[in-house]
Amino acid sequence: MSVPPYQVRQCANPACRFRFPVTETRVPGTICPLCGTVTTLAALYAGGQPPLRREQGRPVEALLDNIRSIYNVGSMMRTADGAGLRHVHVCGITPPPDHPKVAKTALGAEQTVGWTQSGNGLDTAVTLQQQGSQLWALEGAPGAEPLLETAVPPDTPIVLIVGNEIAGVDPGILAVCDKVLYIPMQGVKESLNVASAFAIATYHLTRSPSRKEDR
Repeated sequence: MSVPPYQVRQCANPACRFRFPVTETRVPGTICPLCGTVTTLAALYAGGQPPLRREQGRPVEALLDNIRSIYNVGSMMRTADGAGLRHVHVCGITPPPDHPKVAKTALGAEQTVGWTQSGNGLDTAVTLQQQGSQLWALEGAPGAEPLLETAVPPDTPIVLIVGNEIAGVDPGILAVCDKVLYIPMQGVKESLNVASAFAIATYHLTRSPSRKEDR
């Protein structure tokens, strides 16, 4: 289904010239929301969508352990869909993807990515490890490796684990992980929003050039 060409409107008042997009039919945009002057059609966004590309990525799944925010979960589901994750495990207090409010940020991805729910993230992680997956946690813990400098094996199943927005990944889960990774920070903040960090890590694990592990 093609996307209609959305409008860019601009206020005709020389002292205002407010320029804004109109993406809903309920908001005609013919009147400037700032000064009330009539607006003019300034441009049209390109209609349609880019060709759909489905590339076979690495066998990567995700485990979301005790994520508090519904909106973070929705954002991570959308990332999971875009990066081609095989499955998402939601554990502990993490809101399930079928929660009505998740759709606000997932934008349909909650219906395209397979997921399961568990009350215990450690039990889930151990089970996945016993089934042959490597557990890679995203956490700024002692001994963690820089994410973007970590070699990613091409065919090894990996479960990317992210934890609570405040407390981080459950120490019990960290203790059984095969790798713990961190994203280097150059500013004054110690970490990124969990959904942003998840997006960076997910695309690195699924799309970075294959390299053999250093021996």
